[in-house]
Amino acid sequence: MRSFIPKSRGMRDTPDEAFNWRLFLRAAIFGLLGASRGLDEGLVGGMVSLKSFKDEFRLEDGSEGHQANMLSNITSMVQLGSIVGAFLAFILCDKLGRVRTLQTLSLLWLVGFIIVVVSEGNVNQILAGRFIAGLGIGMTTVVSPMYIAEIAPKSIRGMLTNLFAGSVYLGATIAFFSNWRASVNLPDESRWQWRAPQFAHIGFASLFLLLSFAVPETPRYHMIKGRHEQAEIALADLRMLDTSHYQIQAEIIGIRSQLDREQESTHGVSRWRKLRELLFVPANRYRLMLGFMSQLLGQWSGANSITIYATEFFGVLGKSGQSEKLFASCILGVVKLASAYLCAFFLIDLLGRRRSLYMGITLQTISLTYIAIFLGVVGTETLNSGELSGPQRRGAVGSIAMIYLSGIGWTMGWNSFQYLVNADIWQLRLRALGSSLVMCLHFVNQFGNTKAVPDMLLTMQSYGFFAFSAVVSFAGLLWVWFFVPELRGRSLESTDELFSLPWYKIGRYGHKLVPEREEIHDVEEGKGDLRIEGRAP
Repeated sequence: MRSFIPKSRGMRDTPDEAFNWRLFLRAAIFGLLGASRGLDEGLVGGMVSLKSFKDEFRLEDGSEGHQANMLSNITSMVQLGSIVGAFLAFILCDKLGRVRTLQTLSLLWLVGFIIVVVSEGNVNQILAGRFIAGLGIGMTTVVSPMYIAEIAPKSIRGMLTNLFAGSVYLGATIAFFSNWRASVNLPDESRWQWRAPQFAHIGFASLFLLLSFAVPETPRYHMIKGRHEQAEIALADLRMLDTSHYQIQAEIIGIRSQLDREQESTHGVSRWRKLRELLFVPANRYRLMLGFMSQLLGQWSGANSITIYATEFFGVLGKSGQSEKLFASCILGVVKLASAYLCAFFLIDLLGRRRSLYMGITLQTISLTYIAIFLGVVGTETLNSGELSGPQRRGAVGSIAMIYLSGIGWTMGWNSFQYLVNADIWQLRLRALGSSLVMCLHFVNQFGNTKAVPDMLLTMQSYGFFAFSAVVSFAGLLWVWFFVPELRGRSLESTDELFSLPWYKIGRYGHKLVPEREEIHDVEEGKGDLRIEGRAP
């Protein structure tokens, strides 16, 4: 299968057998978990815009402020549950393993949306079901990148991890089309107009629950639990190589060496002492800063808000009629889906993390700035009236194109990096805790963002929202230039030395000052001990 994979740095060290169907099947199962988030982001925005849902749950009663608050409560409840779910994932991944965590999250996701679809006019039931489902959806952002990072050869770790980021928009595309077809084919008086699309959640959750019994645990998790022989067998099975092969021995030596060093330095340390280590060890603080800032800047750059409230924004930019707005949202889903997978397969491991971020954020900033200027000059009242001059009509078409272009920029930049950063930076022993904390912040920001947008649109108007997002995007570009190191092609066990550099050198100069050094070369040259019990020289 190597011939179908774009050439990337470090592939010469990986035998052809390692690029096999077992690797790609397991990565695909966990990678497709991203569809859970995309389904919700796409479905909930369309659901609350459908007349059948508005009438059944009386969303148009009361003042504008009350309506905005009710809307934000419903749309943000999955994000609120996901904050708790992302933290629970840390405990479950460490205690039960990656696969058992997949089974748990699938059950929560399934039960939550069964509660949603059987609700009849009860807003509290909708909120409860979406919160329970959010517990499971929040876990996906931790367990999926973690599982894939622990099974992937380093040369394609970025590509495989970004299957998760890309599948977010597979779910969003399915959601957008489901809402659109429901609005066209089902009458406004029928509650099935909003219910039917929600069955996509139930179908996906059931599928992942069944598939969870077909995937094995990762070799690294076996090693953490002291099952060294099982880890070797699992890795050999995954790579489709004999246990005596130098690649297997080199990977096992690297994993065990790092884990032994970590355990020796923190013998007897409790889970809460691990938290203190994250906060007080400079190298770990830098890792935590990378994770936290990527979530803060990424979430407030506006892209997820555009996905959730796509129908609202297309209406502001001149699309009239519910079906037309939903269809424009479908196109946005297709654009993001195609660009997400193109970036995953052809950019992340070829151009590197930093260059992809530069390109994506720049594109996003330009697009958002154009929309903000257009809305500020023309005004939403003129757009709502439909009485536009020729240049204004062309400007409106350009703004809609810029919505799609901002989606491409998002998938090239923040969308990939916000998940990949967790796969790249953490030490094996701290990966579950670090990933969970970062993804907790991810959902805290997404919850706050989703809650805030309806009020922002009331107080700042649409042009103010887009101007705010453009400023955040530009700030993100400066942050990437100074702080984000290039981690393309590095093994998971080789980043410690990079993060031990002075903080002001890590981002801009780290990749040059601390090049990748692999134990595999020593093994190939006969310098290393091929026994698992041996230590790398």
